[in-house]
Amino acid sequence: MRGRFLRRMGCLFGLVMLLGISAVLLLAWLVGTLLGASAGSATAIGTGLLVLIGLAIVARILRRTAAPVGDLIEAAGRVEAGDFGARVPEGGPREVRALVRAFNAMSARLDATESERQRLLADVSHELRTPLAVMRGNLEALLDGVYPADREHMAPLLEEAHLMERLIEDLRTLSLAEAGALRLHREATNLAALLQDVVAGVRSQADAQGVSVELHAEDLPVIEIDPARIRAVVTNLLVNALRHTPSSGRVDLSAAVESDEMVVTVADTGRGIEPDVLPRIFERFTRAADSPGSGLGLPIARKLVEAHGGQIAATSDAPAARRLAGGVRSRPIRTIPPDTPGGAP
Repeated sequence: MRGRFLRRMGCLFGLVMLLGISAVLLLAWLVGTLLGASAGSATAIGTGLLVLIGLAIVARILRRTAAPVGDLIEAAGRVEAGDFGARVPEGGPREVRALVRAFNAMSARLDATESERQRLLADVSHELRTPLAVMRGNLEALLDGVYPADREHMAPLLEEAHLMERLIEDLRTLSLAEAGALRLHREATNLAALLQDVVAGVRSQADAQGVSVELHAEDLPVIEIDPARIRAVVTNLLVNALRHTPSSGRVDLSAAVESDEMVVTVADTGRGIEPDVLPRIFERFTRAADSPGSGLGLPIARKLVEAHGGQIAATSDAPAARRLAGGVRSRPIRTIPPDTPGGAP
């Protein structure tokens, strides 16, 4: 393809030269006919020089344009064949350089997407292998009569099935969010009441662990969000904080309006996050060694917050004075002041 394109460009240049020479000869003949041989010869020579200069300029432009375009054609063929690492060096006119930059950016995104797809398949296979192995081993033991088919031995099978169900549902939610196909059902929501419900939902777990949970959310406006999605985000942050906070520890959930944005923060007095894990905490299947989760909760939380037009972040201080905080920033689409009828109490 690249060679064919360069040959066509060469033929085009030859045609331009042929037309230019023909124009010179025709002009010389006309001038010679009208003004005489001597004047016609001088005019023909001057015109010929101008045509040669023009042809040289055209040849240079064609050469500077044809080479990078030919490289683009070759690289496009490599991408079509599955080589997403193909890149084209920038060169040629400004427009061609812009085209090359766009192609390189596209190729880089395709390369990153392919790498992410392969990593996702490997991670999903790894995550599904464990519960499937447990279920298979227990079922074989039941069929062989090693264990009786009673509640005690059937319950673990049901738990592993629930684990696989949650994992598959989390993967579905995450894939929809990453594809931009996740639908949000926004409605005017009393955020303070929503946070109170979330705290009430984890209160029994916190009491069982001996961890205190405090809510700081006063005079909040009513904002338009998807309450089910934001509830899932805050619940995930609280459950993670409780999971890594020892007995007699504390978890604080706070919300406030800062610079026309609603900021929700979860902080705890847990043991901290390892420095090498913290930058990857919102990536798929990133989790602590002793975490029973699937490693998809925080990536899903990030996508849900971003779907609301917000941001989410985590920080961790030194283990001696550990603080884990996730700030959920979401600019309200419509804010109802607390003193407005129907607003927040």
